[in-house]
Amino acid sequence: MYDAERIHAILDAAYVCHVGFAIDGQPYVIPTAFGRVGNLVFIHGSAASRMLRSLAQGVAVCVTMTLIDGLVLARSAFRHSMNYRSVVILGTARLVTDPSEKLEALRCFTNHVVPGRWEEVRQPNHKEMLSTSVLALPLDEASAKVRSGPPLDIEDDWSLPVWAGVVPVQTQFGEPIPDSHVSPGVPVVDKSRFTR
Repeated sequence: MYDAERIHAILDAAYVCHVGFAIDGQPYVIPTAFGRVGNLVFIHGSAASRMLRSLAQGVAVCVTMTLIDGLVLARSAFRHSMNYRSVVILGTARLVTDPSEKLEALRCFTNHVVPGRWEEVRQPNHKEMLSTSVLALPLDEASAKVRSGPPLDIEDDWSLPVWAGVVPVQTQFGEPIPDSHVSPGVPVVDKSRFTR
């Protein structure tokens, strides 16, 4: 599927992407956080990161995100599956050098984790900005793949005395645990803000 709205919805629901690339013929796949603004996905990390330094040189990249929605249990081993939503992005990432775009990307990352969080916390200082690299990857070559629904058993297997169906999978957040430096009277972060 190449529908931008569906691709955006999957990206906005995911927390982690996997970045695939090759350096000197050696393949790598690195999990990392990301954020999206419009038709760009931003990847960030330490300015010393080998991955980010390599990708900033114009290395071709493949970025994937996958959400598991259910385990699909069939009456036959061959027909087991998963319900999922996934996106694959191909392209060449560029290093974000404009300070205002970089700041916007960091705002995007922060608010991707918890909506509105950027507006509550201290903004990055000059040293933190220098120690962080941000790459932008356009969604020009992106596709979604989705599987949903029950198992697709063959009719001959329907009478087998085996349970078949879908076991839903959901991300669930626990109760927030404060660190030892939270000042008295500071309200606990509202868990409803994590719902996607």
